[in-house]
Amino acid sequence: MNKATKAANTARMILSGLLGLAVVAGASGAVAQVWRSDSGRGTYSNPPLNADYPDPDIIRVGEDFYFASTTFLNTPGLVILHSKDLVNWDIASHVMPRLTGNPKYDLVDGGDYRHGVYAPSLRYHEGRFYIAVTPVGGKTRIYSAAKITGPWSMRELDREAFDPGLFIDNDGKAYVFTSIGSDGTITLLSLNADLSAVVDARVVHFNKGAEGSKVIRRGDWYYLFNAIPSRLGLTVSRAKSLTGPWETRPQIDDKTGGHQGALVDLPDGGWYGFVMLDAGAVGRVTNISPVFWQDDWPVWGTPEAPGRVPRSAAKPILGKPFQEPPSSDDFSRAVLGRQWQWNHNPDDRRWSLTERPGFMRLKATTSDGFWTARNTLVQKGQGPRSRGVAKLDVRGLAVGDECGLGTFGKFSSQLVVTRTVDGQGQVSARLIESTTQGPKIVSRSEPRPAPLTDLWLSVTMDFTTDKSALSYSLDGKAWVPMPGDFPLAFDWRTGTFQGEQYGLFCYNPKGGDGRLDIDSFTLGRP
Repeated sequence: MNKATKAANTARMILSGLLGLAVVAGASGAVAQVWRSDSGRGTYSNPPLNADYPDPDIIRVGEDFYFASTTFLNTPGLVILHSKDLVNWDIASHVMPRLTGNPKYDLVDGGDYRHGVYAPSLRYHEGRFYIAVTPVGGKTRIYSAAKITGPWSMRELDREAFDPGLFIDNDGKAYVFTSIGSDGTITLLSLNADLSAVVDARVVHFNKGAEGSKVIRRGDWYYLFNAIPSRLGLTVSRAKSLTGPWETRPQIDDKTGGHQGALVDLPDGGWYGFVMLDAGAVGRVTNISPVFWQDDWPVWGTPEAPGRVPRSAAKPILGKPFQEPPSSDDFSRAVLGRQWQWNHNPDDRRWSLTERPGFMRLKATTSDGFWTARNTLVQKGQGPRSRGVAKLDVRGLAVGDECGLGTFGKFSSQLVVTRTVDGQGQVSARLIESTTQGPKIVSRSEPRPAPLTDLWLSVTMDFTTDKSALSYSLDGKAWVPMPGDFPLAFDWRTGTFQGEQYGLFCYNPKGGDGRLDIDSFTLGRP
């Protein structure tokens, strides 16, 4: 069956229920989501996206909502999502085609894991989008574009503003709020007219442990939201001047909904909150919540259930169609699907979507291990349970190549396909744990014979148990499970500082001309 037939035969179906399984036909093959927030009956369940979309900043432009999120060392970097109702989202663009400013972004000298770009701040003013972001160890950047899809231009400030909170007031003057959680001193930076330089800096508030500043204006009041990581909580401060005096109140925390976020207004004048929640191995998800006002203070939830983010509620805006980011891919297009990213900057000489149309070709990169191998192709794991299946053509593997599919994160459990010196194929499983001393192989299974033809690899992530399961097939129907215990975990101190991802890889310690041709990747419910 060819790829066009496969796509044409993919039925549209939506299965409602707790897991919210949805399978729809996409432009380049089947697109399968394992979680559907929108019930189809005017309500939604949190989170709208059951995947690692941390450090959210959401704005409204007319009837459109845009959501900027952290991407660390993944490229293209700094994702922007789009929605019409805050519930149904799709990926609109990535701001950074490649990461620049640090040679480690090319995965040299061990790479720059847990760093890169995070905590972006998104704003819109007089026909232009603006994003403030500070690469770890670098100076704050202000990106701007007339369209959310770019192209984006960039100007760099003269300093590093941690978790910059960009704010453009009604008079067009632009500011950045910044604070570091280890302290809590909040500094206000005033920018010049074209947002290219700081013209004034002053301390305006102290909020112990505060970071992740976000500022909005409602009437005569300014509202400053801050994450308090030490308490996994969110505070709000208000003042009638940006320079203060500010008064502060606690809002919510991870027990009641999350700890980093702010508010966005609706076209009808209402307000909704968005907030990040630490959700275990899947990563940090973003919840949304109705918000009401008491004495000019925002209150999360509803008057009937105040002070918490609801597990489910009425949709903020009714009547908008179901929408979701793509996930499955048959690689029939000559451009990378917007669901995919690379671990660090890729070596563009070592991958192709055009050399063999209909396949993603990964040419083996030179590396002594998975952690330092370039061109690992990743996408987010999805909760509560998901299964990724890759159909591979492994005929092009060379001796020494280590190629396959696995999880990628604090624990990386992998199905590895190799070619022996006598020309035979093998498949094995291994578990790699990232530690403060670096990655280490925890376990490795005995290799099993596998023909060097077509091969199917399957990785299941179960975030209800924080376990992964690996299996392979010679025909895509009968599956052989791999023995072993394959945990899933999230850890900001080691690993990637991200939720577990699916990763496709191909490398060889000695280099060479081997290759892995990926026919398809299908994400669905186990």
